[in-house]
Amino acid sequence: MSTFAKRERLLLADLLETAGPDAPTLCEGWHARDLAAHVVVRERRPDAAGGALIKPLAPRLQKVMEEYAAKPYEELIHLIRTGPPRFSPFQLKQIDEVANTVEFYVHSEDVRRAQPDWSPRELDPVFQETLWSRLERTARLLGRGIPTGLVLRRPNGETAVAHRGTPVVTVTGEPSELLLFAFGRQSAARVEVEGDKDAIAKLSETKQLGL
Repeated sequence: MSTFAKRERLLLADLLETAGPDAPTLCEGWHARDLAAHVVVRERRPDAAGGALIKPLAPRLQKVMEEYAAKPYEELIHLIRTGPPRFSPFQLKQIDEVANTVEFYVHSEDVRRAQPDWSPRELDPVFQETLWSRLERTARLLGRGIPTGLVLRRPNGETAVAHRGTPVVTVTGEPSELLLFAFGRQSAARVEVEGDKDAIAKLSETKQLGL
């Protein structure tokens, strides 16, 4: 049975392939080639991937990223499409779903929404619920460094608190859009933002939202 992670993986590979290596993305400073290298390194080079979270390892991650970005673009796309190596923990369905569903969804939108002619993607209700579940569990981690209170709200009224504090900014949208907002893609997320004007301005300027 196909999983959301597998579906999003194949979609990301297709988007990267169609866009081409020099296409822009929503990841600041990265073109499609850089994003593809990031995905491959994350799955295939655990010795370096930790540099994304552990500062002393960041130089090694940068070096390995540059090595992979120098590979033929078609090879990077193939490695994404075919998945992690045989003995990788990402080969386990449960780990793949937990670790990669959101990762691949966000990066797919990084490619799609950086193009001038992008349009919203229709997502099925089950996938939206899955994204909401992940967002509920990680909201406070994603919002830990922001300068104001932040509440994420679905159209049905369900909420997740990303950061406690005052004044409070409330962001309303579908789970998929709230997820992009919480991962630092504020300018590309289709949401409604309400609250104190100064707090909204601070939130829009912050680089602390997301991982």
